[in-house]
Amino acid sequence: MDHVTSDPPESGPRRGRNSWGVRKRTTAAAVGVVAMALLLGGLIWLVLLQTTLTASTESSARQKAQDVIAQLAVDQDIEDAIEYILSTGYAGQFVQLLGPAGDVVAGSQPKISVLPLTGLRPGPGKTAIQDVSSLPNIGNNDDFHVVATGVRVGVRDYTVVVASSVQVQSETVATVAWLMLAAMPLLLAVVAVAVWLLVGGSLRHVEKIRGQVAWINAEHLDGRVDVPPTKDELQALAQTMNMMLDRLQASDREQRQFVSDASHELRSPLATLSAGVEIAAADPSGAMWLQMKDVLAGETARMRYLVDDLLTLAKANDGGVSIESVDVDLDDVVAQEVRHLRSASRHQVSADLTPVRIKGDARRLAQVLRNVLDNADRHALSMIRVSLRTTPEGALVSVDNDGDPVPEDDRQRIFERFVRLDESRSREGGGSGLGLAIAAGIMSAHQGTIRATEGPAGECRFEMVFPEVVFPITKTPVPPQVPSQATARLRPLGSSRR
Repeated sequence: MDHVTSDPPESGPRRGRNSWGVRKRTTAAAVGVVAMALLLGGLIWLVLLQTTLTASTESSARQKAQDVIAQLAVDQDIEDAIEYILSTGYAGQFVQLLGPAGDVVAGSQPKISVLPLTGLRPGPGKTAIQDVSSLPNIGNNDDFHVVATGVRVGVRDYTVVVASSVQVQSETVATVAWLMLAAMPLLLAVVAVAVWLLVGGSLRHVEKIRGQVAWINAEHLDGRVDVPPTKDELQALAQTMNMMLDRLQASDREQRQFVSDASHELRSPLATLSAGVEIAAADPSGAMWLQMKDVLAGETARMRYLVDDLLTLAKANDGGVSIESVDVDLDDVVAQEVRHLRSASRHQVSADLTPVRIKGDARRLAQVLRNVLDNADRHALSMIRVSLRTTPEGALVSVDNDGDPVPEDDRQRIFERFVRLDESRSREGGGSGLGLAIAAGIMSAHQGTIRATEGPAGECRFEMVFPEVVFPITKTPVPPQVPSQATARLRPLGSSRR
């Protein structure tokens, strides 16, 4: 109740923040970014335009002044320069030739033939620039860019003045600015509509996927989402969702099968125990109990080992098996398990072991070898052979028996839970079908592999590869041995496993 009552104060603001949704927030963000980009770009563009037009005006004025000076330099004749000024004048540009005393020698138009346009008087070969807001002596309030260049004719110094109007440039910049401001709302509207439609189309696919996923539950795990043909992240999302649903369905199917198989395996010993207890309880003399206790004890042990195997397998599948990564003399572990097998097997057991040290967990490795050796003992006709050597893959343990090899089509399946290739075997004699699955899980936890294959002579072979070899160690190899025949004795169920 505390958690429920604490939600409302936070949920209100959260709903307020999220009320726009992805579509509105994305559109607003896109419009805002584009608006900022347009303003910044427009400002930069106007500055560049203003700078370019000003430079063009100044360049034109300088060139005009140089042309007048060139006329003076031809034959040092002032009259030729005056004639050139009068013949090349045009509206928006005013040209004067000022004498040594600052008087107007010539002007491109009559109205500027009296007063100088500027007070600039640079020396010969030098240029001075001035920006003025108006030229009152010509009755013009426009802005002007004035260029004055000094020139020496004979022994006298003259000044060529060129005044160019910048009103056209200013009006051009202003016009461009207003056009940009007028076009900006239209462009932003186009961006908003485009982003709104684009995001809306994408979100429709997302909403469709969400709706389809929401419909899928434990009873409809076979449902899948439609994959849009967009070749983008939405298509990848839909494909990933379908792959996830495939894994969930496979996991659910595997879990159901596991529960079914485990229940089936436990039902037999439970039925035996229940029947035995009822029979023993019905005999007041107690004699039946003495006859049934060994059977009941055996079934109890069978259930205990079966439950232990199930727990080990569940941990292995979940990555929860406790593995110690320490240096282990693998040949010692194999030799120990071979000795255990010799003491109980009625078959010939030989071993050819090369000393090898690996990284791993000795107890878990012994469990893997015990399961594989018990499986070999269960299916061998007369002989079991164990070898250990190093290969480019790592340390390789091979367990051969002269029974029939595992059919090629079943060499992967036998490492699944509760798989018995010989369905005619009783569970008492054939094991629970968990041993090889447990071995595969522990090998995976050691970054190793286990596989069923066929030996050179057509015998059944299991190979275990341990990649984390520390180094081969120098010891006297264990020679092949042929054991004496031993009387087979009962072993706990749940440890063999083909």
